Amino acid sequence: MTTRGDQDIVLLQNQLPGTHSLPQDASTKRFPDFKDVGEGHCEHQVEMGDVVDAERERLLATPPDRGLTEKEVQERLQRFGENEIPERRASNLLKFLSYFSGPISFLLEIATIVSAVVGDWIDFGILLVVLVVNATIGYYEEAKAESALDALKNTLALKCRTLRNGQLRDIDAKELVPGDIIALRIGDIVPADARLLGLSATGDPTDSKLQIDQSALTGESLPASKGRGDIAYSSSTVKQGQMLAVVVKTALDTYIGRAANLISVTKDIGHFQKIINKIGNFLIIITVVSSINLRFIRNYLNHKHLKVLVVIILFVNLFSKHQGFLHALRSVLVLTVAAIPIGLPTVLSVTMAVGAKELAKEKVIVKRLTAIEEFASVRVLCSDKTGTLTMNRLSFDRPYLAYEGARPENPQGDGTAYTEQELLMTAYLASEVGTQDAIEVAVRKAAKDRVSALKDIGDADHRVPGYKVLEFIPFNPTSKYTSALVMDVTKGTTFRCIKGAPQVILDFVGGHAEAQHAINDFARRGLRALGVAKTTDVELTKFELVGMISLLDPPRPDSAATIQECERLGIAVKMITGDQAIIAKEVARRLGMQRTILDAHALVNPDVSETDLMHRVEKADGFAQVIPEHKYRVVELLQKKGYLVGMTGDGVNDAPALKRANVGIAVEGCTDAARSAADIVLLAAGLSTIVNGIETSRAIFQRMRSYALYRIASTIHFLIFFFITLLAFDFSLPDRLIILIAVLNDAATLVISVDNTRISRRPDKWRLGQLMFLSFVIGIILVAISFAHFFVARDVFNVDHATLQTIIYLNISSCPHFVIFSTRVPGWLWESRPSLVFIVAVGATQVFAMFMSIYGVSFFEAVPIGWGWGLSIIGISLLSMVLIDAVKVFGLRKWSFALTARLWPVPSRRAELAKRRAAERKAIALQRNCHKARIGGIAISTIAFWKRTAATHRASRDAADNRRQGSGAETVTLNMHGNA
Repeated sequence: MTTRGDQDIVLLQNQLPGTHSLPQDASTKRFPDFKDVGEGHCEHQVEMGDVVDAERERLLATPPDRGLTEKEVQERLQRFGENEIPERRASNLLKFLSYFSGPISFLLEIATIVSAVVGDWIDFGILLVVLVVNATIGYYEEAKAESALDALKNTLALKCRTLRNGQLRDIDAKELVPGDIIALRIGDIVPADARLLGLSATGDPTDSKLQIDQSALTGESLPASKGRGDIAYSSSTVKQGQMLAVVVKTALDTYIGRAANLISVTKDIGHFQKIINKIGNFLIIITVVSSINLRFIRNYLNHKHLKVLVVIILFVNLFSKHQGFLHALRSVLVLTVAAIPIGLPTVLSVTMAVGAKELAKEKVIVKRLTAIEEFASVRVLCSDKTGTLTMNRLSFDRPYLAYEGARPENPQGDGTAYTEQELLMTAYLASEVGTQDAIEVAVRKAAKDRVSALKDIGDADHRVPGYKVLEFIPFNPTSKYTSALVMDVTKGTTFRCIKGAPQVILDFVGGHAEAQHAINDFARRGLRALGVAKTTDVELTKFELVGMISLLDPPRPDSAATIQECERLGIAVKMITGDQAIIAKEVARRLGMQRTILDAHALVNPDVSETDLMHRVEKADGFAQVIPEHKYRVVELLQKKGYLVGMTGDGVNDAPALKRANVGIAVEGCTDAARSAADIVLLAAGLSTIVNGIETSRAIFQRMRSYALYRIASTIHFLIFFFITLLAFDFSLPDRLIILIAVLNDAATLVISVDNTRISRRPDKWRLGQLMFLSFVIGIILVAISFAHFFVARDVFNVDHATLQTIIYLNISSCPHFVIFSTRVPGWLWESRPSLVFIVAVGATQVFAMFMSIYGVSFFEAVPIGWGWGLSIIGISLLSMVLIDAVKVFGLRKWSFALTARLWPVPSRRAELAKRRAAERKAIALQRNCHKARIGGIAISTIAFWKRTAATHRASRDAADNRRQGSGAETVTLNMHGNA
């Protein structure tokens, strides 16, 4: 019979690529029975398996005493293929060539081709080097390696013991086929999804169960207890027991194979690349629009050329000025080289590369450079619980301690409570030596840490000072407890101690109301309870409860502080776990998080629209009982809601979501699959280094944004000024001076990667509308300043053409370049001091430009202009920097999304603006209603207060009247007695 949970999972898998359905006969028990905390108080995790169709089911009817024959193996290999994850590698050449695409790259390529056509090999060489450097950085630093699939492949067991032709032998795991009989034992890595047969390695039936650690796949904090008919997943580890199993699914059909398939289909253009493309598209639009507008300016100035149908200067030069083709093409080339922000990709990549080195010092390794920019913009951090927020090992929590001499009718006993050390010592004596069972390990470790007499005991040593274990009975699923017969050496007495399922222990002691209440409390909080009792009589038949041990996978010491710090930085943290909801809520409480934990099955409710699902995911603080597809779905829904999502994890089950997230973060101790799927890898335990990574990423983001603002403004300035001067005044600069401006200034701004900056207290965002508008305003101011220099020098001082070119060169070089001192911070330029390296690098280029202009350099076709012009131009540039800084601060303060929507009213912006205004109106109406409700509440409270006061006053007055009447009656009586 299919459970509701199975139905939900099937529904989800039908919505996701590369997933498969689940079994109808899956076991619903996750843990050994004795670990449950009491009937009616423990949620059971839904076991995940695989639905096996009738045709494949026939293939699984392999005789368990013989196995498959070689002929059957070969037939099934032909049909199902080898048991390995296939590689899907793209051509390295095509991958490298892909980095030559994009608006800026296309512009560079056009300029490179033009330079080759006109024979300008210096420019050709410069542009070609820039193109190759940009592509190389992208290929080696940003390429997502196929190592995620390799790592998933490597997690498969290399060898396994398989029964074939009646013989049990070791074979390569990749040779397994459905129907193979395999032997699983302690320490083995399960080589394929296999159904347990309930047979021992000798072929005899057995009721025992395997303890299988599948935390890396499912996120559970405890090993799963699996018996006959249950599925053991590929890449999980056998922690205890041995059993035969039949292979059900191999390769990509397995549970881990579905994770690999999700990783392989997750291909999306990065957020940073989208931003760069948008900036490039904007610059192209500006160039084309400027050309179109200047065409009409040219036609207006010279009406005889109205027949010219051109939108770019090339055709103006060809048909209006009647220049030769190569000469006209050369003029366009020079302007193109100067206008294109050739350093934009390189400067941003170098900035991120330097930032990656800074993050490495914080033990944060960046695998994909653009993840740094996206990390600074992350608004939601989805964190795996087990092994990330928690320690991934059970630990001793606050226990319940019973009273000595307690009986069912008298739980308080003699009033003396057992101590924690007595509880742990008793539990330790009843523990199994050498087992890898998670609960046994937790109990023994807690006892050794907290009981002074046990601190020097080795892991494999069961000797206890003052005691001698005479007999030990290990746990079995029927009895649900462990027991030990112990002699107290000092007293010479013997007693029996037991440890096991709470209800079983309570049966031994004859019931205990307070202990039952403690068990229920542990269950509500998601704690695993373990009862401990010992005998108190000579016959060893009467048991007395010592206490109840509570166990929990504890939060890491730094997790709570990290979550608080993330919230301070404007990042919402959401917990994702394969454990039960009650466990997730308890961990959330201990971490200081809100406790709105959503069962993952709610994500696949067919009656709920995707819009409502996105709203649910947005409001939830965590998700419980998830599988890899659920984690993937959570990230996907948050992204559709408009959030940039970070995802942390350490297991194979986290790999698809790590790959899907904008920033996948693999924590310390993670599996190879998680590490390879992630963009960022943490080398230090816990999440504390994430805060350092966020702060460093935001500093890097500010540097990139400041450079983008400066460079776009400079490009707009250059485009507008030289298009107008070329078309209206036939004025331009010598080619070498233009190349010098383009290369020298961009090279100097590379040092912005080590500049000081201020960190934002909320997630950063590329506000492109604000960026473009502010760049345009600054560009127009720079154009006005350049034209002021042009007209003053030409019309007031009447300088010659060559001197005018050098004057304009110094202005174009210095005035926009000093703007970067303003754009590097969102506030006033003096609020954050630039680094010394930054000052020296930018200053050195301008000192060079000033002295070259003052004295002249014939190689660059710069003539001497003298100290007067040189110093005055630099001085005006510095003053202009202050003016532009004031415009920048005012613009940022007055800017809003509404202004962006009005200035650039594309349909998406109009729709978003309408949505925001509707939300604002709703919020205002809600606030007004709340205000009215508060006023009404105050009025009602006031009326109630006065009513109570009046009632009290009346009651006091009546009481006083009664006292007075009583006093008068007493006086009359006394008088009567006196008269008598």
